Amino acid sequence: MADSSSVPAGLTPAELRLRFRAGGLVAPTSGLAPGFVQANLVILPQALAFDFLLFCQRNPKPCPLLEVVDAGSIEPRLMAPGADLRTDTPKYRVYRDGTLAAEPIDLKELWADDLISFLIGCSFTFESALIEAGIPVRHIEQCSNVPMYITSIPTAPAGVFHGPMVVSMRPVPAAQVVRAVQVTSRFPAVHGAPVHIGDPAAIGIRDIARPELGDPVEIRPGEVPIFWACGVTPQAAAMASRPPLMITHAPGHMFVTDRRDAEYSVL
Repeated sequence: MADSSSVPAGLTPAELRLRFRAGGLVAPTSGLAPGFVQANLVILPQALAFDFLLFCQRNPKPCPLLEVVDAGSIEPRLMAPGADLRTDTPKYRVYRDGTLAAEPIDLKELWADDLISFLIGCSFTFESALIEAGIPVRHIEQCSNVPMYITSIPTAPAGVFHGPMVVSMRPVPAAQVVRAVQVTSRFPAVHGAPVHIGDPAAIGIRDIARPELGDPVEIRPGEVPIFWACGVTPQAAAMASRPPLMITHAPGHMFVTDRRDAEYSVL
């Protein structure tokens, strides 16, 4: 498996998607195509789509909707015209009855005409703004995946879907915490401001050095862990709700869109 540090710099989103489509690049996408929106992906049978749409509407922090794609369509015409949702994400996850059944690099054999795709905002989108503000993003520095944790924060249930919120964590020097909140608050369509700052135990995280998803990162003296709502929350909902089928991106392996970060900044 590749890592994002081995990807040639300067690739456009379309060029990255072609690399993913060819199957030769399987890597977390944090730090790739800076300045462009990245998205979480959820694909469900049409019979479950309304419940999930309602789940997103009731939980806009972890599940901010960017686009809902028509049943059977493989093209997200708003976020990336010409893209193919079956192939253009570096790695996928397939949940069956709440259990992770497979992690394929394409969905060609699984695709069906009744599948509806949802693109959900991703916090990787605001990392360029953090870096431009002089705030370190440790998992990019370490060429690793962002750490993600299943919390004790409940989501608002909708139809068959329920479960805990997932968060991503970035350690920030104490003197820059306020600035990190200000910067990320400008991007409500990609999770926006943090949901928690400081003590991980307060949101049910037992060991910050052992994330349930992604990779652990170094927290240096004088740094404060900051937690943002995460678009992997639907995967926690899949495990809790046990729908017959849910297809998602693999955590950290996002769909890279053609839309600019600046389009989703409110300031």
